[in-house]
Amino acid sequence: MKRIILAGAGAALLAGLIHAREGQQPAGAGQKGDMNSFAEGYVRLVLAMGQHDADYVDAYYGPPEWKRQAEAAKVPLEELASRTRALIQGVQGVPAPAAEIERLRKNYLERQLSAVAARIRMLRGERLSFDEESRALYDAVAPTFPESHFQNVLDQLEKQLPGTGPVLPRYEAFRSAFVIPKDRLDAVFQAAIAGCRGRTAAHIALPPGERFTLEYVTNKSWSGYNWYQGGYRSVIQMNTDLPIYIDRALDLACHEGYPGHHVYNALLERHLVRDRGWVEFSVYALFSPQSLIAEGTANYGIEVAFPGQERSTFEGQVLFPAAGIDAGLARNYYEVQALAEKLAYAGNEAARRYLNGEIDREAAAAWLERYALMPKERAAQRVRFFDQYRSYVINYNLGKDLVRDYIESRPGVAGNPERRWQEFEKLLSSPRLPSTLQ
Repeated sequence: MKRIILAGAGAALLAGLIHAREGQQPAGAGQKGDMNSFAEGYVRLVLAMGQHDADYVDAYYGPPEWKRQAEAAKVPLEELASRTRALIQGVQGVPAPAAEIERLRKNYLERQLSAVAARIRMLRGERLSFDEESRALYDAVAPTFPESHFQNVLDQLEKQLPGTGPVLPRYEAFRSAFVIPKDRLDAVFQAAIAGCRGRTAAHIALPPGERFTLEYVTNKSWSGYNWYQGGYRSVIQMNTDLPIYIDRALDLACHEGYPGHHVYNALLERHLVRDRGWVEFSVYALFSPQSLIAEGTANYGIEVAFPGQERSTFEGQVLFPAAGIDAGLARNYYEVQALAEKLAYAGNEAARRYLNGEIDREAAAAWLERYALMPKERAAQRVRFFDQYRSYVINYNLGKDLVRDYIESRPGVAGNPERRWQEFEKLLSSPRLPSTLQ
């Protein structure tokens, strides 16, 4: 279960940056207000939503009294809906700023509030289709693929796998040689984190004192999670319920840490919260457009940090030996994994059909086993993820594709790794929406 995290240092700093009075109500429609007052109203609204939805507030490091006030009384959803409408109207009434960053802020706040309104409707019982929900919450809709698309990939993969018979057991038998032994997990992850951080720090000036704590947990519906605490600090948790394969170490180290979620949140705190005093970025509403940017940059950041063959070279030289796995097998492993990566959208299709009521839980798990090559236990875990987070699944693959296309299309990026890093850092530090990436 997610939790609201409040960091004392970050909260104290932010409280000194903004003027907050106990019991103060945000400006709304028909009231005088500027972007800062509407931003405060948004933060208080998100915190109030957290009293109805335990997963809603992913992180918070703003003024402690705002959190205490939200916890003191559970505001009815009807009242929260009314406040949301007022705030949206207020933001819409603010004249378009001249500076691009200010325009991005205005559009961001309006779209985040729209996502709050959609989530309130869902909590009040409104049923949205998978695509309607993802558009309302994440400002994007994932493409639809037929079974034939995934079957074509499976046919190619079958030719690369040793043995005969169904693809899934052959794939699992092949991958079994690449499981990280549990007694080597921490050594492998620490080496992966060091590699990701070193490459990130060479291109991005990380905030002073940034750091995170790594924990190993069980009984979760996800494989890894970053709990940002403010003050440039994170707690990163790795789920050890199921076997962890060698490629997942670098995936998780980059995605949750460098240059992924930890860096993303730290840069937002430094550039937008501390430098500009934009309080709305002191809270992270999970079911919102911000999540597509967060997950998309975290996944694409792996490619930014380890482009081309640099990833397999690093893993073969550093992570395979740390895990006690024969580095001579790395090339063949990544050839197979490159094909398996083309099945990424199969999870979306399973979620879409399941959440639309077209298939039941068992059929969704069977779809994942057949087209996403997930063993039974992992498929069951993924369906639990669908139950808990619903259309959130699009943020990983669609988010990665949108971010990649956006960054790679920027002037001067082609063939210029340093320019790619610059554009990537700029995106991490800005309030850009998913719809503006297209």
